[in-house]
Amino acid sequence: MKVLLIDDHPLILSALKAVIQGLGDDVTVAGASSAAAARATLKEDSVFDLVLLDLQLGDANGFDLLGELRSTYPALPVVVVSASDRTSDVIRSIDMGAMGFVPKRATNETLFDALRLVMSGGIYVPPMTMGADAGSAASAPEADTVPGYMKVIGSHAAQGDYQTTPSLASLGLTPRQTDVLALLLQGKPNKLIARDLNLSVETIKDHVAAVLRALGVNSRTQAVLAVSQMTQQAGGNNRASWRLGSR
Repeated sequence: MKVLLIDDHPLILSALKAVIQGLGDDVTVAGASSAAAARATLKEDSVFDLVLLDLQLGDANGFDLLGELRSTYPALPVVVVSASDRTSDVIRSIDMGAMGFVPKRATNETLFDALRLVMSGGIYVPPMTMGADAGSAASAPEADTVPGYMKVIGSHAAQGDYQTTPSLASLGLTPRQTDVLALLLQGKPNKLIARDLNLSVETIKDHVAAVLRALGVNSRTQAVLAVSQMTQQAGGNNRASWRLGSR
């Protein structure tokens, strides 16, 4: 596996290299300390299996570079590794096409699990329970971007103020909707899902709409986050079981 790390902090870049190389003997890691260096590296050799991107770069906005990478190298998975763990940053990253978001405060084991999930075709997001800090976040701009399904009952919250996240088993999805959800969690658009399942795009649209209704969300990004919350509450933080034919 060939990995490109983009981080403008030398110590963090060095530490991440050492950690990522611990994934296996077949892992090769290259580092870029700026957006310009990352562009030059990819221009010279675009054959990478994974990019780890810091959002805080000295010569560019990390979100701008994320958008550029997704546009220029659409088949190259990008995982954001950031000092920020704001829910709004997680949502924005996934919405822009990142295949994962790992806070820098996460353990090495969490990073390994996240990268394995991404390399197997999944999308990783960290636990984001808003009940504990909803009061302090209410006045912040990003608080308005937090979907209702991500708000959990806190120790001092009234039952009517927050929702608990339903379990995966309670969704009542049909086998075909489960297949669609599995592919949706891999970031695939309707056309590719239709091709994989040998169905029409219109049929897939109907299934996607049904899945979103079952999850109580309005977008694919929210669906990814919702499923992540469900699996984390169920005692695990990956969605390896949501695979085609795993039902």
